[in-house]
Amino acid sequence: MFSVLGKLSWFFKKYWKRYTSVLLLLLLASILDVLPPKILGVVIDSIGAGTLTSPFLENRIFFLTAIAIIVYIITYIWMRQLFGGANILERVSRTKLMNHFLKMSPPFYERNRTGDLMARATNDVKAVAATAGYGILTLIDSTVFMLTVLVMMSVTISWKLTIAAVLPLPIMAFCISKLGTKIHHRFIRAQDAFGKMNDKVLEAVEGVRVVRAYVQEEHEIKKFHEMTEEVYNRNREVAQIDALLAPLVKILVGVSYLIGLGYGTYLVFHRELTLGELVSFNVYLGMMIWPMFAIGELINIMERGNASVDRVNQILQQKEDIKNNAILQHVEVPAPIEYKHLSFSYPTSPKPVLNNISFTVYKGETIGIVGRTGSGKTALIQQLLRQYPLGSGDLLIGNVPIQHIALERLQSWIGYVPQEHVLFSKTVKENLLLSKETASDEEVEEAIKLAAFDKDIPFLSKGLNTLVGEKGVALSGGQKQRLSIARALLRNPQILILDDSLSAVDAKTEEQIIRNLTKKRKGKTTFIITHRLSAVEHADHILVLEDGRINQEGTHKELKQREGWYREQHIRQYLKEESEVKG
Repeated sequence: MFSVLGKLSWFFKKYWKRYTSVLLLLLLASILDVLPPKILGVVIDSIGAGTLTSPFLENRIFFLTAIAIIVYIITYIWMRQLFGGANILERVSRTKLMNHFLKMSPPFYERNRTGDLMARATNDVKAVAATAGYGILTLIDSTVFMLTVLVMMSVTISWKLTIAAVLPLPIMAFCISKLGTKIHHRFIRAQDAFGKMNDKVLEAVEGVRVVRAYVQEEHEIKKFHEMTEEVYNRNREVAQIDALLAPLVKILVGVSYLIGLGYGTYLVFHRELTLGELVSFNVYLGMMIWPMFAIGELINIMERGNASVDRVNQILQQKEDIKNNAILQHVEVPAPIEYKHLSFSYPTSPKPVLNNISFTVYKGETIGIVGRTGSGKTALIQQLLRQYPLGSGDLLIGNVPIQHIALERLQSWIGYVPQEHVLFSKTVKENLLLSKETASDEEVEEAIKLAAFDKDIPFLSKGLNTLVGEKGVALSGGQKQRLSIARALLRNPQILILDDSLSAVDAKTEEQIIRNLTKKRKGKTTFIITHRLSAVEHADHILVLEDGRINQEGTHKELKQREGWYREQHIRQYLKEESEVKG
């Protein structure tokens, strides 16, 4: 149970001053809290003996008032320190998780569901923080405070009565230990179910248009209901164990009271105990109620925290698939880019998606990459982006193996526009500035013009300050693509990669964007992956991929005259454009 404290030892060591002060203040508060019952017993005995005087009573009232004020101040300080530390742990844990998420590459997100990651970053982190706050409080109260009360009861009143009254405690400890193990396992299952439900909600929200298009609302509602039932049942199982703790503690506390009152009365009759001491003892027994409850709460919190720490650490302990090599070399200019007999397979698939790829891209060249769906076009670029571990063969930049170039350096050269356009729930301008926060208004305007997005701005409700909505829901497909292109161009990268980024724009707009790129990016490298051959007609070199291999290569003029896929596709697309024009 207490292993969770060992797992959080790094945090307690870092903030040892805060937690040391909490422990000392709680210890001081525990000592002060046990004095009033003793004072009360003395006053009662004075009344019984007829020796109570006004100065004596005033003196005791003054002491009780002073103790109350001091305890109030101490309690305020330790609560602020203790629960402030819990908030710090929550912040630190979330920050560590977020930093970890940002460092991880696509294979990590293929292994882990988004909803489950969100559950670990929310519910689990809160459970861990509760361990560093409420958990420490219940630990101190169920040990230090209980021991302080027991010492006062046994030393200043009667050790025989104390032993008799605490006889139920071993039974409680045994039962709580058994229940704690069950809580741990059931809580893990409950958190897993919550993660799956989270994932389902994300999928439903993101794909709501598809769900409606195929009239699958009822089906999705039914599936979600099944998942919420699963979460409910799992949490009910945890609650069932929780519910056993409180009655158990109440029964055993009642037994302690019964023993204390019965045996204490017996001792008073036999003059082994005074009436005032019996009253003090019963007040102490009342003070023992919370520590006894705290034992149950302690088991509950510690087991939940232990389960959640394991879930959080399971994510944090997953190593990066892509990280900097121990030996790094400096490359000033990212050219030439050379693929040498490169082969690659995705981690989840044994079938290679790239087979013996070899070609060279020189500085300032525009490379077109075309081919059938699934031919390996995106995989070819993913190797350059280092989104997956490098396959067999070599990939050189500036005659240096890519694995010996710092990831930060590599990323600083590249402007990437992926097939799935990632826009954030911010304004148009804020989405643009993600690539270059310090860009001037003139640079922003130029990037917008280069991406042929300038004509759309007047039609947006607030121009550049228009909120695009989550994932750009307020924009059309073509607007999303051009905004993504403008964002990449704002960075003015040494290497620009357009991965099927012109598919949603019309032929005229495509021609304008290509013309702008040709003019603006002289002396810089550009990769254009596309299904529309009109986007690569101007390219210096075109690669035609088929089943992960380079099937054909050359210029547009050369390839359209050779027999093969490129010529067939060119004729097909040309005839289609002609028919559309005539239509």
